[in-house]
Amino acid sequence: MLKPRLSLWFTRGYATRIAEKPPARFPDPLLNAPNVAAKTLKDENLTFIHRPPPTVPSPHSTTLAPASPLLKSPTPSNKHAPMPPFLRPSAYNAAPLRMSDKDIEQLRKLRLSNPEKHSRAKLAKLFKCTPNFVSKIAALPRPKRKEFARKMEAEHETVRGQWGEKKATFVAIKQKRREFW
Repeated sequence: MLKPRLSLWFTRGYATRIAEKPPARFPDPLLNAPNVAAKTLKDENLTFIHRPPPTVPSPHSTTLAPASPLLKSPTPSNKHAPMPPFLRPSAYNAAPLRMSDKDIEQLRKLRLSNPEKHSRAKLAKLFKCTPNFVSKIAALPRPKRKEFARKMEAEHETVRGQWGEKKATFVAIKQKRREFW
């Protein structure tokens, strides 16, 4: 005859809590070293730990005559050793030559005489410098700069007038979105 089984109402078929790994208890590296001298003061609840250096200092090594090659000053034969690579690719380019005062004056005269004909990019190519340098050395006066900006805006407006409805809508939406940034 079969034995009656316990009712399923009283048994649990699941875990009551998630199994966890107990926290790791790592030994204290200061106290467990073989040659540590630890002194604990009970009154102040302080512990002083002294660990001697891992190697005994060499009597032949001083700051005047170091034994380590890392502490030695570079020798004449070591001066021409290969250097590590530069961090930035722009560092491989030679520094631009300094422009003479005569050239700077000529650059300023050309820029002020006709800023439309002598643009920053054209003057930069002519004098072999950067457009940023031209804008700093030969900056236009504020009224001319504003007039130049108005002309450029008028040119841009004529180009915008040729846009289709779809592109104009998308650009307007993009500008509106930028207002809320």
